[in-house]
Amino acid sequence: MPPRRQPTARQERLGAELRKLREAAGLKATEAASLLGVNSVQMSQIESGVAGVSEERLRRLVAHYACDDEELISALVVMAADRTRGWWEEYRGSLPHPFLDLSELEHHARFRWDVDFLHVPGLLQTEAYARALFSYVNPEFPEEEVDHWVEHRLRRQVIIEGPEPVPYEAVVHEAALRIRVGGRAQARAQLRRILEMSELSHVSVRVIPFDVDGFGGAGSTMVYAGGAVPALDTVVRDGPHGTVFIDAEAQLHRFRTLFRKLESVALGPGRSRDFIHRLAKEL
Repeated sequence: MPPRRQPTARQERLGAELRKLREAAGLKATEAASLLGVNSVQMSQIESGVAGVSEERLRRLVAHYACDDEELISALVVMAADRTRGWWEEYRGSLPHPFLDLSELEHHARFRWDVDFLHVPGLLQTEAYARALFSYVNPEFPEEEVDHWVEHRLRRQVIIEGPEPVPYEAVVHEAALRIRVGGRAQARAQLRRILEMSELSHVSVRVIPFDVDGFGGAGSTMVYAGGAVPALDTVVRDGPHGTVFIDAEAQLHRFRTLFRKLESVALGPGRSRDFIHRLAKEL
């Protein structure tokens, strides 16, 4: 199998998990390579996601790594055998790789959590809201390119609106609901969209109002995607230098705890719907 020129985040994650298991077993990469009958370069390619690994080789490795977590092993086998070419592949070459990686991550997610303070989460955005957002942030983009960005964002919403939706929880600050990314009519339509989605049994939207005392968590924006097992969860954060995918167990634990903390200071789902209703009437 020839090396991949551009491995996806999911392929890189498989390699990273194999590396974690090897390091936990106290083995060097050269020792792991000898178990498979490959050289150190080929082993490095497997652990970086540049090269794939068969189920037989994967099971041989984890056996020597003394990994007895059958749920994790089964999940890694599924990742190794995955040949999915999802709808997001249509945008390869026209959108940045992190956009495609996020779509693939969401496609395989068992659940999804969002925290946002300045913008409505992408999975809840209307077309008008998304277009106004992309057009403002990237005014130099031609309309055709903006069309690609908006279309891709709307198609991602299949994970909560499609035939097999995943459980979805969003914590949104009042600021994100009040900032008029578009005009008054667009803002009203966006609030109606959130209310509509929040009525679905698998969707929960909670609002953190301005008047919450002692709140210092406004920098905690995150996308949290649940993996097949907790060890394969992923946090996605946007920073000044691009999108970052976080998978270290200590960090995952930190973000799980942070999400529940933010959720606890937010209004409950019912009170949040009432709150959004009132905001919509003010427009």
